[in-house]
Amino acid sequence: MQENQSELIDVSQLRIGMFVELDIEWMAHPFLKGNFKISSEKQIEAICSLGLEQIRYVPARSAPAVAQVLDVTPSKYPTLSAEDLLVLEASRAEALRQRKLRIEAIAAQQRSLLACERRFADAVRHYRYAAEQVMAQPKAVAEKCQGLIESLVAEMFCNGDTAIRLLSEGMGDRNAMHPVNVTILSLLLGKAMGLQQKDMVDLGMAAFLHDIGKLELPERVRFFEENFTTAEYKLYQEHVVEGVQLARRMELSPAVQLAIAQHHEMVDGSGFPLRCKSESQPLSSKILALVNRYDDLSNPGRLGSVAMTPHEALSFIFAQLKNRYDSMVLSAFIRMMGVYPPGSIIQLVDGRYAMVVSVNSSRPLKPRVLVHDPDISRQEALILDLEQAPEIGIRRSLKPAHLPSEAIDYLMPRQRICYFFEQAGMIANSQQF
Repeated sequence: MQENQSELIDVSQLRIGMFVELDIEWMAHPFLKGNFKISSEKQIEAICSLGLEQIRYVPARSAPAVAQVLDVTPSKYPTLSAEDLLVLEASRAEALRQRKLRIEAIAAQQRSLLACERRFADAVRHYRYAAEQVMAQPKAVAEKCQGLIESLVAEMFCNGDTAIRLLSEGMGDRNAMHPVNVTILSLLLGKAMGLQQKDMVDLGMAAFLHDIGKLELPERVRFFEENFTTAEYKLYQEHVVEGVQLARRMELSPAVQLAIAQHHEMVDGSGFPLRCKSESQPLSSKILALVNRYDDLSNPGRLGSVAMTPHEALSFIFAQLKNRYDSMVLSAFIRMMGVYPPGSIIQLVDGRYAMVVSVNSSRPLKPRVLVHDPDISRQEALILDLEQAPEIGIRRSLKPAHLPSEAIDYLMPRQRICYFFEQAGMIANSQQF
């Protein structure tokens, strides 16, 4: 018999251990799912109260002993008393109320994601405008970018605790997506490290425009490749000088110009173009250099290049590159992103697979995750807040290729990682339902 093959039985034959499928609309029954294994007498009573004469059950997914008693055990539920019916009706009404709350929660988390994606797309449009107009209208571009960054900073300071939110795939080409990603993460890190609003605006402007000098480079050297020749690598490095020159034409502040000039400098002096060390770098430069490298590892410039998962990128920086970055900045970044940053694929301690979709920057060890559940469609899945589920922990991080095919289709691991921010607690918590 096939695993999902079902057969019709009389309601009077229902038993604990049966896997049943309810052929009625989602709102017409009080259960979380329309297909499930019966685990209690109360569930049988609730099914009987629906007025159905027959039910579909799946033998292959039911307890082995169930089939042996189908034809020999008399029904325990031929009729229900008026009192029992009142109890069941009250139970059903409460279940429907919970179902309504669940539907509202699903709608709320979808609205929250859509709002983040709209803001990210707006920032992408600002960057494309800057790339197209900076040569002809440098001051107008600077003014438009300043307005965007000031609005982002003001929103961050008004939001209180902030959650870092993973966005959907395809939020823009890499040329525009990278500076927006770097801007969002740099601002969040600057806030976490106590920067004042004015310094945050300077940091945001530098992050948003740090690669603007690449517009002056040939296409083939705009993104770093390990196999660059010496001449190609030297040409690639020139985007920093070109960026500073454009920043001067835009009349950006000295602090912004300096951060753009140093976004590839390392605290150990191994960066470029001037190989300056920690004492010559302000905090904004150190923040920008670290976040820029993290996003480069997660979102390599060339299509077809092998990207690290967010967890791998963070682990790689900490294990092999930590001497190149300021220790306080790196520690703050790890605290903010969590051990498993949004976009990480994980396995929970109970064996289920999940994807981290949001991290509360003040409580990063308990992220919010989308859990693979074959019995609930992805569109109806509520995000699970691990902070509200202390019994559920994370066992390990995984590469997407190591997931079963059905989990890949459900979780849809990102080829490109895009982030935005929202007020912590905006995402619905499935533990309430």
